[in-house]
Amino acid sequence: MPTWLQNQIQKAFYEKNTYQVKLLNQCWYYYRRKNCS
Repeated sequence: MPTWLQNQIQKAFYEKNTYQVKLLNQCWYYYRRKNCS
């Protein structure tokens, strides 16, 4: 996982920002799928 994404997720968890966490999770899954195939 890229560092910037880890930082964003940690920040979102710290702020208990569920919307941001969901958004970043979707972003990460998409990113991983795109790079794996």
